[in-house]
Amino acid sequence: MSVTNIAPPKTRVSPKQWLQKNLFNTWYNSILTIISLLLIYWLVSRLFTWAFTQAQWQVIAANWRLFFVGRYPVKALWRAWTTLVIIFALTGLSWGILARAAANLFDRHILVILSVVAAICILVAIPGGIKASALLLGMLLLLIVCAIVGQKLGRKFPNISSWLTLIWSLTFFFNLWLLLDVSSFNLDRLSGLMLTIPIAVISIVLCFPFGVLLALGRQSKLPVIHWLSVAYIEIVRGFPLIGILFMAQVMLPLVLPAGVRPERVVRAIAGFTIYSAAYLAENVRGGLQSIPRGQTEAAQALGLNPIYTLAFIILPQALKAVIPSMVGQFIALFKDTSLLAIVGLTDLLGISQSILANPKYLGRYGEVYIFVAAIYWVFCYSMSAASRRLEK
Repeated sequence: MSVTNIAPPKTRVSPKQWLQKNLFNTWYNSILTIISLLLIYWLVSRLFTWAFTQAQWQVIAANWRLFFVGRYPVKALWRAWTTLVIIFALTGLSWGILARAAANLFDRHILVILSVVAAICILVAIPGGIKASALLLGMLLLLIVCAIVGQKLGRKFPNISSWLTLIWSLTFFFNLWLLLDVSSFNLDRLSGLMLTIPIAVISIVLCFPFGVLLALGRQSKLPVIHWLSVAYIEIVRGFPLIGILFMAQVMLPLVLPAGVRPERVVRAIAGFTIYSAAYLAENVRGGLQSIPRGQTEAAQALGLNPIYTLAFIILPQALKAVIPSMVGQFIALFKDTSLLAIVGLTDLLGISQSILANPKYLGRYGEVYIFVAAIYWVFCYSMSAASRRLEK
């Protein structure tokens, strides 16, 4: 006797029914909905009125290059553009390789996102010039072409995806060398978004293995390792980030001899890594505790030693369980780079303060900070969207 699986009937709710069920189901919900709509309309209308009639966006157009590359030498800007081309190409290849099993690489949502990005690239012509807009559109086209090529490579060589992490790591160091290979140029002269991104990326890359080791150390049965990990995590979590950054920038040079003092950017990266690793360790520890003990016992029954059990059974499942919290910590770290302006480094926020100090742009706080907030939002939302894709 064959059993046929029958799918449940699909119920479609019209927009009118959805509004009645969720917003106007009772008299007090109807009043709250109307008040909320009026408040939203008032706020949005005032914002649009200010943005299109009162705001002076010339401050963004006049300082377009400063926001993104800061005081990077103009003659060496080809290095920044080359780095951007490499990143776009590798992003497209990675996207295609990871989506090799997808029947349609460009679904409706992806097409909408690409259209929005293309519109932004066209609007860049207003502050940045036609050349910058054309270059960005060319990079977007390069990303699409590389995604198609990457999908074909992924289908032909399925194991190529395991090499992506190594390729990205080598590319990062190559791009860093490319940006800094300028005569008499060092890390401390980086500014603007060009300083924010490397500090955030390097700190994320360093704090991840450090945090995993701390989480494993806190779970260790060896008393010395366990209590050292506990002491580090609890002490660091008890300090504010700005305090750690000040100690790295001010107190560390007082302790070390003049010949071995690291650059200010390196000290900032160390501060972010030390701080974020403690919080990441607690996130990973939660994932480790969520794995049933039966997983370890089953691995031991199969003859796996403790290292293989941890590396291939426990840790992959634990990290998968805490992807949202880990990415949330990475997003917080990226936003916390705005504190660099307080300790004397001209990151994206610091270059904004330098622009506002110019007498020509006094009082243009709204325009500058809205633009900076939009840049932070784009990067943070991209990380969030990538984590959701990774979870699926």
